Amino acid sequence: MWRCSPWAFLPPVYSVCTAAGLWLVYFVAVSTETVRPLGSQHRRGNNTKMYPPIISIAGNFPPASCIFSEVMNLAAFVGFIIGVLRYMQLKSRLGKSWLNVCSLVAFSIGCFGMTLIGNFQLFTDGLIHNSGTLMTFGLGTLFCWMQSFITLGANMGSDEKAAAIARFVLSGCITVCMCLKTYFGLMSLYMQEAQSQWALVMFFLIFIGTFGIEFRHSRFEIISMEASRRPVLQAEASEWTDQQLDQL
Repeated sequence: MWRCSPWAFLPPVYSVCTAAGLWLVYFVAVSTETVRPLGSQHRRGNNTKMYPPIISIAGNFPPASCIFSEVMNLAAFVGFIIGVLRYMQLKSRLGKSWLNVCSLVAFSIGCFGMTLIGNFQLFTDGLIHNSGTLMTFGLGTLFCWMQSFITLGANMGSDEKAAAIARFVLSGCITVCMCLKTYFGLMSLYMQEAQSQWALVMFFLIFIGTFGIEFRHSRFEIISMEASRRPVLQAEASEWTDQQLDQL
């Protein structure tokens, strides 16, 4: 019988829920005529205050801003948990790998950047918001490349090669989208910038969802112990058992 750890569902559910939340922000912003639809090139009607559908702008004005803040905070929290679980999973196989530690640090800072994006709106405090964007996208892209290289030597099962190839492809797509987003922004092609940004975020969420491939082989447990009780070492336990046997 094929067995699968329930933790395998955490990364894909996280990706789907985060994507759904961001698209909800977009549709709310479009319905309130704050931003233009992604496929449009011209402003609808006589409303000249409509902005391009960049994610940060879509989540800048209420009521979409309220949903955006909630989505980003929850995504940052659960994403950090996934990053820690991934680090623990790899630690048992790679030991004290500097690449594993660096990927956890990069992803943790990126998750903190997500909270800055969600809580400091672009038009209210652009410096903090853009700093969070740089942390999230910059370190997030670095995290994807590091995890792709780690997958090659992690020996996580028969799916390792396929997972590594998929992650390298996704990392390449994320990098291309990052470059395109930067280029279009510098050229003031804001609609193309928005499209590149949405593609970047979706590719990144798909990347996180692939961790379910390895999570299905692992079970994570939390052990609670009273602080006053000193854990018994394996050697001590063996000696204590021998004394009991001698007495018997």
